[in-house]
This record gives sequence, C-alpha cells and structure tokens, in this order.
Amino acid sequence: MDRILIIDDEEDIREILFYNLQKEGYQVFQASTGREGIELAIAHKPDLVLLDVMMPEMDGIEVCQTLRENNKTKDIRICFLTARNEDYSQIAGLDAGADDYVSKPVKPKVLASRIKAILRRKNNMPSAKPSNSNEDLVIDREKYIVLKKGNPIHLPRKEFELLALLASKPGKVYERDIILESVWGSGIVVGDRTIDVHIRKLREKIGNKYIKTVKGVGYKFVAGAGSD
Repeated sequence: MDRILIIDDEEDIREILFYNLQKEGYQVFQASTGREGIELAIAHKPDLVLLDVMMPEMDGIEVCQTLRENNKTKDIRICFLTARNEDYSQIAGLDAGADDYVSKPVKPKVLASRIKAILRRKNNMPSAKPSNSNEDLVIDREKYIVLKKGNPIHLPRKEFELLALLASKPGKVYERDIILESVWGSGIVVGDRTIDVHIRKLREKIGNKYIKTVKGVGYKFVAGAGSD
C-alpha cells in the first residue's frame, strides 16, 4: 500500500484530501505545519508528499528543501499544492526539488489520477549508463545518484529522471514534448519553463558539456564530453 503525507495548514483541505485518498486505497498521514510534516516524513517515509506552498512559519519551499537535504527523505516524491499560478512560484518549487504541481482548488478525481501517474513513473524510467570509454559520468539508477569521475552527485528526482532519459540514448535529440511526457507524464500540466529550469540545474551540477540544446527542437546528451 502506497503511503501519502499531506502537509497543509488548512484543516478543511486536509480532511477532504484525507477522505478521498483513503477511498483510493492509500495509507494517509497528515500534518498542519511544515515542521510536523518533516517529522512525519522521516518517521514514515511516505511514497509521496502533498505539500502546500503557502504556510506560516515554514513554507512549502523550505519544507521541500529540507526533505531533499535529508538522506532519509531525499528520494520521496513531492507534489506542491498551491493557489498561486505565478511563474515565479512554479520555478521556485522546481528549484527546491518538487516533482509536480497541482493548483487549488484541488479536484479529487484529477488529483487521484495525477498521483497514480507520479507513482507509476518511478518504475518506468530507462536505465542509463553513458557509453563513453572513460566513464566520466555514470548514472546509478538503483541509488538515484550520478558519479562524475567517481564523485557522487545527488540530484532531485526530476533532475535525475531527465538526465537518465537523455543519457539512455547518447546523441539522440529528445523533443520537448517527448521529454515532458516521459518525465512528467501525459496529462500533466506544467509551466513552459519547466524543462529549461531542470536543464539549467543539471548543467550547474554536472557541467555544461554533457547536455546540448538543439534550438527549436529539444536536448541531447553528449557521451564522452569530458571535464569542464
């Protein structure tokens, strides 16, 4: 049974989500504050956290960053719940390591479908190991880490899945629509800059030479790119 943690300071929203998710067969936990949510995440290691962005004292961005920095919770999937549609809010959430975004008011059937897609994707990513002879960059699919010249680089889940997709076929140009469907899933609505934000973060961490932009089309991975 998949476990879901709801972190939201609005009691009525928590109750609605709790009721509907239990009906879907999930084991559900809930927290009214960010700090309480972090404690529950560490204790129960849920498969997914539904996290409100706008909360007092410790907002969702801070909670997400804290979960990603903790070895016990860094691989938990995180989906933000927010009434805000500003591009800044989405980018901030992606930078913090969010896997997905759902806008309030939340429609239970839509959310249930989105959750199934998020949880299903964790088993559908291709294995990837760049075929360069020097093994400059190795992707460990089981541990969700990247080794660059033997040094581990821990990536948020979406960044890892994007890199794994590109590196599964070095030299192949992946169109933006294919990337969105493969990494975020069909029917998932994300901002226009979602892919660009993740590519930028990947380049900051692994170097600029591994991922090339094909203008007007998409991105490709360059095996054997060497050090920057």
